Amino acid sequence: MSVNVDPVTLEIFRHLFASAAEEMGVTLRRTAYSPNIKERLDFSCAAFDGAGRLLAQADHIPAHLGAMPGSVEAVLARFDSWSDGDIVILNDPYAGGNHLPDITMVSPVFIVEAGSQPAFFVASRAHHADVGGMSPGSMPLSVELIQEGIIIPPVKLYEAGRLNAPLLDMVCRNVRTPDERRGDLNAQMAAHRIGARRLQEIVSRYGFAQAQAYGAALIAYAERITRQTIAAIPDGTYAFADYLDDPNGTGAPVKIAVTITVHGDGMTVDFAGTAPEMYGSLNAVPQIAHSAVRYCVRSLIEEDVPTNHGTFAPVKIICPFGSVLNPHYGRAVAGGNVETSQRIVDTVLGALAQALPDRVPAASQGSMNNLTMGGDDPFRNKPYAYYETMGGGMGAAAQGNGLSGVHVHMSNTLNTPIEALEMAFPFRLTRYALRKDSSGDGRHRGGEGLVREVEFLAPATVTMLSERRRLAPYGAQGGQPGGIGRNTLRHADGTTEDLGGKFSRRLDAGDVLTIETPGGGGYGAPLT
Repeated sequence: MSVNVDPVTLEIFRHLFASAAEEMGVTLRRTAYSPNIKERLDFSCAAFDGAGRLLAQADHIPAHLGAMPGSVEAVLARFDSWSDGDIVILNDPYAGGNHLPDITMVSPVFIVEAGSQPAFFVASRAHHADVGGMSPGSMPLSVELIQEGIIIPPVKLYEAGRLNAPLLDMVCRNVRTPDERRGDLNAQMAAHRIGARRLQEIVSRYGFAQAQAYGAALIAYAERITRQTIAAIPDGTYAFADYLDDPNGTGAPVKIAVTITVHGDGMTVDFAGTAPEMYGSLNAVPQIAHSAVRYCVRSLIEEDVPTNHGTFAPVKIICPFGSVLNPHYGRAVAGGNVETSQRIVDTVLGALAQALPDRVPAASQGSMNNLTMGGDDPFRNKPYAYYETMGGGMGAAAQGNGLSGVHVHMSNTLNTPIEALEMAFPFRLTRYALRKDSSGDGRHRGGEGLVREVEFLAPATVTMLSERRRLAPYGAQGGQPGGIGRNTLRHADGTTEDLGGKFSRRLDAGDVLTIETPGGGGYGAPLT
């Protein structure tokens, strides 16, 4: 049965599919246990068609959403038989994941008219505050994947509606906060039930043939608009390189190189020349590079276009095997998702700025400033693990100054409210403010970073993964670089020390950790 697609109904279906993903997110947030999910919103939800093509996503985390199609692809390659009530769980970065704390679930949605095969799939990805590994929070200074936590290949957590209880027990036995993990996993499952219900309601109202036709039309529409956007970029080859701070203590920064070739309405993004894989956790699996590139391309599209499979179709991405963006299996990747992803964005935007100088901003802070803490909570008589990322300065642009104290690019989380932190964990925040004089000067100034000061009320193991502590965010079109960040420790006896960008150590009660995040680069030569 053929369906005539009209633009008004197309817009209705666009919002119908997107609302299913959005309501999944609302459910996940409201039913989650951990502050990282319910306060920081470190999760993402999406809907896929029966072939596994991204159909709609909620406006959640760019680092998750660009990589989630890889997880769905890995799941569909693993399972060819589905039942109503199945839920697959996985977190393996080398099977479409990001890093181990990001646990993904994928489940089929059945419709009577579609027969025995799934009509849709729904997926969620949430950052769990601890999944085991060598340090609380599961964001360690690791050198191999096995040190970062429990590795879950694609496996059915629910099969035909029946829980695989031994699997859930095994996962929870390998983490520091099992009750919190069960609660957050249950929240993801609840989100899937809501997503499936909403998609079934859409089909019940409009019919499967019409829903299927308009899903395909939305994908074709997104591809058409993306191709128009790329076609407006002058044809040519644009190369750029940026660097990660010295992650191994060798004094040598790590190069991220890109060459972007624009030809007509297509684009090839080649990371040849990028540094080899490293003995450390800043390796990133190819899906991270895909996420970052897709984010950059999507940000160039001025129309309010849906983000789906069609948005990605015109872009070819090449990540040389054995590089820091496509490592051999088993390399550590905890920091690649959060820090290397930011530098990929800086590099891709640096190349695109050569073609579109009035549209591409200066570099933003370039770090998620990842802080993980954990230990025994003497006030609540239980173990705890906590993870957070922190905002900084946004790069200035031709249109105006950069914003201050915000999450940028691959991070789209909120800050954790101080009240929520102090209610749940044995530490207090003694200062939280904008960081004066941290922005890059220019015709338009970059945004300012943050200062966040944590006083520990009990001993804790603390790990920090942060960037732009040595190499500053670049300015654009004559603008000055943003200020570099800094991590310092004031001991209970009053002595202080600079901790560098990456550290893991045991801190005592009374110690105060101060994190100063980078500022954004300036745009245009400073006015006299």
